[in-house]
Order: sequence, then C-alpha cells, then structure tokens
Amino acid sequence: METESEPYVRLATLRQLHQVMADMNTARSLADTLQTVADGVVNGLGYELACVNLVRPDGDLVVAALAGNSAAEALITGRVGSRHSWERRLNMGEAWGDLRFIPHTEGWVLDDDDVPQWHTDGPEPRFEDEWHPADRLFAPMYTPGPPGGSGGELIGVLSVDRPRNGRHPGAWGREALQMYAFQAAIAISNARLRANMQRALVRLEREQQALRASEESFRQAFEYAPSGMAVAEMGGDQHGRILRTNDALCRLLGRPASSMRRYSFSDLVHPEDIGTLLRTSAEGGRSELRLCRRDGTYVWVSLRNSVVADAADGPRFLLTHVEDIEERKRRELQLAHRASHDSLTGLPNSAELRARLSARLCARPTAMEPGVVDTIDAAYGEVVAARNASAYDTNVTPYDVNGHGFDYRSASDAFGAYDHHVHTVTPEGEKDDGTKGLAVLFCDLDGFKSINDRFGHNAGDFVLVEVARRLSAAVRDGDTVARLGGDEFVVLADGLGRADAEDLAVRLRSEIIQPIRVDGRAMRVGASFGIGWAHCGMSAEEVLQSADERMYVEKRSRPKAHRRAG
Repeated sequence: METESEPYVRLATLRQLHQVMADMNTARSLADTLQTVADGVVNGLGYELACVNLVRPDGDLVVAALAGNSAAEALITGRVGSRHSWERRLNMGEAWGDLRFIPHTEGWVLDDDDVPQWHTDGPEPRFEDEWHPADRLFAPMYTPGPPGGSGGELIGVLSVDRPRNGRHPGAWGREALQMYAFQAAIAISNARLRANMQRALVRLEREQQALRASEESFRQAFEYAPSGMAVAEMGGDQHGRILRTNDALCRLLGRPASSMRRYSFSDLVHPEDIGTLLRTSAEGGRSELRLCRRDGTYVWVSLRNSVVADAADGPRFLLTHVEDIEERKRRELQLAHRASHDSLTGLPNSAELRARLSARLCARPTAMEPGVVDTIDAAYGEVVAARNASAYDTNVTPYDVNGHGFDYRSASDAFGAYDHHVHTVTPEGEKDDGTKGLAVLFCDLDGFKSINDRFGHNAGDFVLVEVARRLSAAVRDGDTVARLGGDEFVVLADGLGRADAEDLAVRLRSEIIQPIRVDGRAMRVGASFGIGWAHCGMSAEEVLQSADERMYVEKRSRPKAHRRAG
C-alpha cells in the first residue's frame, strides 16, 4: 500500500527522469547518446547496473555502452551476441508490458550462450519480490511506429540489474523503465540520423573539395596547355559554337577569347576543308585542316575531339584539342614539291608532268568511225539513269557497237570512270575548225650544248633557269610548264585551237631567243617547238611522243643557222 510520501518520491523521480531524457536528446554524437542512455538508467531509474545492446547492420547485437560497474564495462563492452540468442531471451520469461523479466529459476539455461553477460552469485531470496543476482530484466527498444500501431524495428535492448531497493520493480518502476526505453529508442534513432547526416555532409564536402580540385586542375590544364584547347556546345541550335578557349588557341589564331565565342570551327575552317571537318567524328574524331587567323591567313592544325558528358543529360560539350602542325605540313609540302619539281628550275618534273597529263585523259576509245562514240555515250547515259534510280535489276535495251552488245551492266563496268569527266578532244584537220583541245608543246633548246661546252655548266644552268622563267611568264594561269629533262621543256595548255597553239609557240620562241646575260656576256639560245594534241584514249607517253616527233620535224625543217644560238 502506498505511503503518504510515495507521491513526492515519484515526483522527484519524474524530475530526474526528465533531466536524463533531456541529456539523451542533447548528446553530441551517437556514442555520447548511448552512454547517456546507460547512465540515465543508473542515475534516473535507480538501478546499479545498465547495459545498452545495439543492433548492428548484420542483425547481431553489440554491447555499445555500460554504466555502474567499471570491471563489467572493461570486460564486455564491444562484445557481440547473436540475434538468435537475443530473440530467445525476448521470447521467454514473464512479459511486463514490453519488458521481459527472466527469473533466476529460469535464466540458468542462458548461462552458456554467446550473449555477453555479467552477474554475481548471491543467496536465495528471503521474500517473494526480492531481487536475485541472476535475475534478468530486458527493455527492448523499437523505432517509433505509426500512431496507434505496434512498435517498429528493433534497434537495441536495455539490460538492467540490481535495483537499489533490492526488490523487483513495481508497476510504477516498470512503467518508468518502459517509457525510458521508448524515449531512448527515439534518442538513438535521432543520433543515428544525425550521424548519418554528418557522414553524408562530410562525404559531400569531400566530394565537393575533390570536384573543386578537379575543376581547378582542369582549368589550369586547359588554360596553361601549350597547345590550343576549346570547349564547344554539343547538340541543339547552337551545336558547335565555341564556348571557351585557352590562351594558346587565341595566340595561334590571333583572336581574343571574347571574339572566339562568336564562332564555331565551321566558321573558321578553310572552305576546301569543310568536308574534312564534317567527316570528323564527334566521339573522338581526328582531322588535319586549316583554320583562319585574324589577319586572313590560314594555319594548318590537327583537331581531336572528346565528348564531355553530363550524368543526367548525357553528352553536353565537345572538348577540342587544337595542335599547330604548320611546320610539319610545310616540311611535307616541301618534300612533296621536291619529289614533283625540278630542283634547278623549280618547274614540275617529268613525273609530275605525266601525272597532270594522265589526270586529263581517260581510256575512252575515240578512234572509231563516226557515230560509235555517240552510241556509247547514249548507252552510258542510260547506265547512269538506271544507277541513279537504283534499277540495276531492270533490263536496259542493249546497244550494238561494232557488233558488240553493251547493256547497262557491261557499259557500267567499261565506262563507269567517265562519270563527271569532260572528255579531251582533238581539233580535226590541219585548219582551225573552232575545236578547242589540250595542246602539248614540246620545246627543245637550240645551241644549248655549245654554251655548256664554251662557258661551263654553271652558265648552262643559268640559261636553263632563265628559259624556265620566261616560259612561265609567257603562259596563262593554269597552264603547265615542265622541264622534261636536259634542255627539253613541255607546255600543257588546255582550251586552245590550232591557231592559238601555233601563236603560243611563236610567242614562246620569241621570248626564248632574247639575249641572256651571264657574267657580263650576252648569250642566245634558239628553240624548236612541236605541237601535239592530247585526247581521251591516248596515254601520256603517246601524247609526249607525238609532240616530240613533231618537234623534230619542225627542227629539221628549219635552216641550221636559224637554230643556232647567237
């Protein structure tokens, strides 16, 4: 029966319990919260020993905090008991609300399991509600459940021992312990949440620091790279627009960064290199092309693209590496020029002459009776039409050419190379009939050997250089003047009639026979010209041989005095 002073005791206990709960919820860390929970049982609820067993991620329970006995704390703190053994405890004994009480008469079966425990031997109880050292009292702690529902997930168990009054707790003591376990569960859950948030904040801060460091590293690598770098937009209406450039690219093109943002690379590339730029793959393509400087000149560069992707939106930007290859290209062009040009005069050499001549000729058979070529052209026209219509499986009426049938297949095989080709023809007859063709003027110097013999090869070389200069100055832009070898030169002049070619030969001869001063001496050389005509169906060698033969005919027809140097 309650005594008159018991309400005052309960009131004092409530005040102490309130303070303990306040301490639980103001602890700075999860470890402090757990220790405060254990201390609160001893300081606020009147037990001499309290242990907090916390559920680990793997489900087992670890002794996370202990209060009331330093020896017990040193012995069992940090030790782990299996979830199975703990569930056995919570399912046996007497249920005091959410509490579980296992008297010493039943608890002996638990002495040898894997749950860390501490108790002392003692005498048998002298009266019914006296506490025995082997008695066990557990207060499960659950996460808060929905209003009106049962508790949530088990997060730990409070284990208490040795009430200070030496008796089993009554209704008030049980209610206080159960309420304390409920509040402790809330405090532990909040502490865990704070700890997780703190870890997340620390991780986020580290990631942000790493991101800032990465961005700074990229910025420095971008800004101070020895070669050009640019970031361009990828996709959308502004695809390819330059967003950012480094100093090296601005210096290379002679343009400030502010003006570069108005362009895309397609705005800056040489018109002849647009196709190369468009063929460059955005997924890491590489190309060599020319970019325009501010002064209007062009510089050879190597472009290499890399895609910069956004985790949410996918590919967003193109990082373009721009390398100056002007010097390498200059060397390559010099090597190519040396391979295709005469080292003394700088004119195209024999190999380059034959390549240019062959480029204008095809193997079309033109030496046929009238009408045959027209018939072949008609057949080829239908071939092109059928091919454009993807009609290779449709029969085309065969054409008869000198007894040979040409259908769309054979004509395609025989004449496919003529597509977009303008055939080279020859003016007919000895008179100018208005036909324009590719004239080949074969020039051989007269009297050159005597200059070499009398004045030496240096003088002869000087004469060859001057003749090359005069020939180049006298022809039109687009015509080719080449040195075939020795004192032989060849001029290719397209779009001339017979009279035009003859006038050109006269004009060139007049330029050559003008005096050439070498070391104060005036020297003269003459020139014999043979005019040949190139047409499709001939080889380059046949064209040159024809012009060469005509040159010798012209040389023999002129008096010897007119052929010698003055």
